[in-house]
Amino acid sequence: MGGGITTPELVAASSNAGGLGSLGASYLPPEEIVRQARAVQALTQRPFAINLFSPMGALPKIEPTPMLEILGRYHAQLGLPAPQAPATALPDFSKQVEAVLSCAPAVFSFTFGIPPAEVLEAFRSRGILLAGTATTVEEARRLEAAGVDVIVAQGAEAGGHRGTFAGPFEGGLVGTMALVPQVVDAVKLPVVASGGIMDGRGIAAARMLGASGVQLGTAFMTCREAGTAPAHKAALRASRDDASRITRAFTGRPGRMIANEFITALEGSDAVLPFPAQHYATIALRGAAARQGDTRLMALWSGQGAPLSRELSAADLMQTLIAETERTLRAALG
Repeated sequence: MGGGITTPELVAASSNAGGLGSLGASYLPPEEIVRQARAVQALTQRPFAINLFSPMGALPKIEPTPMLEILGRYHAQLGLPAPQAPATALPDFSKQVEAVLSCAPAVFSFTFGIPPAEVLEAFRSRGILLAGTATTVEEARRLEAAGVDVIVAQGAEAGGHRGTFAGPFEGGLVGTMALVPQVVDAVKLPVVASGGIMDGRGIAAARMLGASGVQLGTAFMTCREAGTAPAHKAALRASRDDASRITRAFTGRPGRMIANEFITALEGSDAVLPFPAQHYATIALRGAAARQGDTRLMALWSGQGAPLSRELSAADLMQTLIAETERTLRAALG
């Protein structure tokens, strides 16, 4: 949930209400990570997490011209200047790590792989817990061997980028209901269920499957404190169970979002650049579309449970989720 959705206000409000708010910092330069983390700390004294993408190595040489030609047509529709050759690298990971360490969150979480051993040790030596994302049992085992404290089992229903790193993306599309109990059986660590969980029924189901906790993303994107664009919030509330797709169209890496004109136009296209070049190539388009409320050209990140989303404050949503979970578990267990 990087890119401005997890505002300091959302993170702090979630933690203050009894959850573990998480700051999506993967696209942020080090100084902005520090600024936003300090803003969270000014609003809460409770634990929170900071999330980064694991480093993925250098991109192969790319030829952006075909993609830029496609984008040029859409830029013209939104009154934007012609697109330029995109950046091909995320902010320096080692400097991001230094920034996160300086902020001392309770939890450092990561996805897209496993950071180098010395990075993990730096966090462990500061008493900061480590949470890594797994989309398969094999990935969960690798994370356990690397010494993480918590494994987030990301089911295929989850919105946002797929965290797959130990095999083809197609092999990492295991549903939450199937993935969670298999990961629970395979490792000795606490497992957090993620993907398609939107209310107390989903939380209770995850607990019954053996999860120690749950991670909710889409459910909080319609909260008042979230940085989600108004048109995006409306699209989430109006979506259907079959509205989302796994696509590379907006960032170059498979991720789940609501299908729209841009996704359909680029489906199967060889012009799509690898991540993160495609992310940077489309960032101006996405930003302008969000400002203009043009959902045809927005990256409408969404999990499959989006139709269950609610327009509440983060505190009210947390209280509702807790009450629903308790009620569901009481009914199920008699």
